[in-house]
Amino acid sequence: MGLQTTPLVADGIMYVTAPNQVCALASDTGREIWCYTRNRADATKISGDAAKGAQRGAALLGNKIFFSTDDAHIIALNRLTGALMWQVFMPEGLPGAYGATAAPLVVGDLVVAGVGGGDAPLRGFIAAYKADTGEEAWRFWTIPKRGEPKSETWVGNALEVGGGATWLTGSYDPSLDTLYWPVGNPYPDTDGTERKGDNLYTDSVVALNPKTGQIKWHFQFTPHDLWDWDATEPLVLVDEVFQGKPRKLLLQANRNGFFYVLDRTNGEYLLGTPFVKRLTWATGLDPKGRPIVNEKAKPTMGGTVTCPAVRGATNWYSTAYNPQAKLFYVMAVEDCNLYRQAGSWFVPYNDPANPPQKILRALDIQTGKIAWEQVQIGAPESNYTGVLSTAGGLLFYGESGGSFAAADAKSGKTLWHFNTSAVWRASPMTYTVHGKQHIAVAAGGNILAFTLND
Repeated sequence: MGLQTTPLVADGIMYVTAPNQVCALASDTGREIWCYTRNRADATKISGDAAKGAQRGAALLGNKIFFSTDDAHIIALNRLTGALMWQVFMPEGLPGAYGATAAPLVVGDLVVAGVGGGDAPLRGFIAAYKADTGEEAWRFWTIPKRGEPKSETWVGNALEVGGGATWLTGSYDPSLDTLYWPVGNPYPDTDGTERKGDNLYTDSVVALNPKTGQIKWHFQFTPHDLWDWDATEPLVLVDEVFQGKPRKLLLQANRNGFFYVLDRTNGEYLLGTPFVKRLTWATGLDPKGRPIVNEKAKPTMGGTVTCPAVRGATNWYSTAYNPQAKLFYVMAVEDCNLYRQAGSWFVPYNDPANPPQKILRALDIQTGKIAWEQVQIGAPESNYTGVLSTAGGLLFYGESGGSFAAADAKSGKTLWHFNTSAVWRASPMTYTVHGKQHIAVAAGGNILAFTLND
């Protein structure tokens, strides 16, 4: 399925991941220094993208590199030699087809990680481990136990294995000492008959104390989700004057089709606007950001055509904010699906007069309005690239036609292309070595690095 990793660079060494594999490369030449490989798990015992071989990155702290395996282990390696230092099985014998795909996040002396598999019955969590030993420090459950606070948001028999996977890396604000983590969909995905209510904390962002895992606040984007719209899209933390007032903001283009601006100090809803035009499941958001659901868009046994499609108006690939241009960038998808309550619960909906489109959009965060856009040529499913914006006013991304491109961050004008013929599954990053700035990206099964000229 192609590499999905975003490389890391430290002390001139680049670290890249593949399914159950980490390699250290010389960041200036690409020369292999070491590679660690672990056997793949039995794909029938895990679910989702982990079973397919997705692996999206690693984390560094001191002399260790941390990554997650397909069967939901966290592994620590010596980053100079690749030697195994410790490993932990995150689910600890819990029932469910748990997997893992995302990079862990280092916060202080802890390694924080989440799990996948929420399209099957399981109970989601975020766990933190001591970086030196792998000992568990805390665990936050995204689905409460019956009788616990927020369990009243689940009415029916689905609570015990209600999903809420945590399969995308969160974000950390050291100034507020707060960890923000996005949470996935409830289970069953499109049938809510045994999970009436809002189903917290699914489809939410949770703000946690990183030392204890105690929740500070939450915001739910899609209460009682019936369309599999995980909130597992990147959380961008921005300090900016918002509508005349200095704010600490959290920005997210959500899979449900709305762009959100929250105050990350307390979760206050500040703005929510559609960033796609094909959005039929809701007629808007109320003053507190709660969606006004279109009852005619809910799944039925026979099927209901609803927009966005199940893969969302966007997905896990990276977004970006440029403080000079004052713009937020997202790869948006204009598409719809036929949603059913059971069986093949989503199927493609083909309208020859209105085919699916992937569009790179720049949004004004003050209003949510589209500042500019670039329609991508090619099938949307061929492009799961993210975007990267630099202080030099550039925006890097993969085009649906297979090229790697750079655009002017303010105007969107394309400045440069490099044809890779790749099907994009990864997001770019930037690093400096020997005084030169480079851009690196995984394209197909390769890692490409480019030098920025003065």
